[in-house]
Amino acid sequence: MITRRHALSATTGATLLGVLPPSASAQSWPTRPIRMIVAFAPGGFTDIAARLLAERLSVSLGQPVTVDNRAGAAGIIGTEAAARSAPDGYTILMGTISTHAMNVGLYRSLTYDPVADFAPVSGVATSPNLLVAHPSKGIPDVANLITRAKAQPGVLTYGSGGNGTSSHLAGELFKSLAGVDLLHVPFRSTAPAATAVLAGQVDLMFDTLPSSLPHAREGRLVPLGITSPKRLADLSAIPAVAETVPGFEMGVWTALFVPSATPRPIVERLDAATREALPQISARFTELGLEPLSSGPQEMSVYLRAEITKWTQVIRNAGITAD
Repeated sequence: MITRRHALSATTGATLLGVLPPSASAQSWPTRPIRMIVAFAPGGFTDIAARLLAERLSVSLGQPVTVDNRAGAAGIIGTEAAARSAPDGYTILMGTISTHAMNVGLYRSLTYDPVADFAPVSGVATSPNLLVAHPSKGIPDVANLITRAKAQPGVLTYGSGGNGTSSHLAGELFKSLAGVDLLHVPFRSTAPAATAVLAGQVDLMFDTLPSSLPHAREGRLVPLGITSPKRLADLSAIPAVAETVPGFEMGVWTALFVPSATPRPIVERLDAATREALPQISARFTELGLEPLSSGPQEMSVYLRAEITKWTQVIRNAGITAD
């Protein structure tokens, strides 16, 4: 029989050993700096969102939140490191559509399970792509593009940042839903792909909004459609691709994740701090072509499973593999 004295002794012993019971640990969290892993290089969509959020979380949580870029292998290296970290709230991950949805279908031997190994905390940011064409191609809108593509199957080309990237899968989803055949031209990254479209060497591209919008405004690219489900308020002149191709949606997104065994009170506090921070950085998000993705653990869990199903099907239909 466990008596009150035995229980107190056990708790005291655990404290002396530096191991607090989960409830006590969660209540006192955080007491030291927090590491936010970003599985991509500095300067990209995920890194920018992470650094803006980390600055605000540092204030609200009372401890420094530092960004740790662990780039490589399509985000696998950093994501695996986060999955294997201690579930104590001191290592968090800025996961993405690539690390937690697309990689599931792309890699047969993925070294982590985005559902079993992680607990979703909160959505952070999302950004649509922009379908653009070179002016010399004479394609004014999505309807014309579809007509041209059906008349000349496999002739029109679209560039991407490489096999299995979001810009590639956006093209494959478009082909599937619109019933057209476009020729995929992969590059080493999105930058040279965008350069090729600007030079007229490639006809089309689903490029990131921050990258392509300035060129569209200057007339160097024709903006055919935004990949959000509906038009953006501040870009209302650009139609949504979904207006012509129902069901088409392609938005890159980021969200916070922690190892699955992280105590629930820590997850809830981190979620609350993130939701509190998002309105404070929303203006900066807007300037960069990002939108806050405000959703809690349960909402992100449902969203994540739907994204995995969606992109795994797109990848299988297109016969894409990355290993």
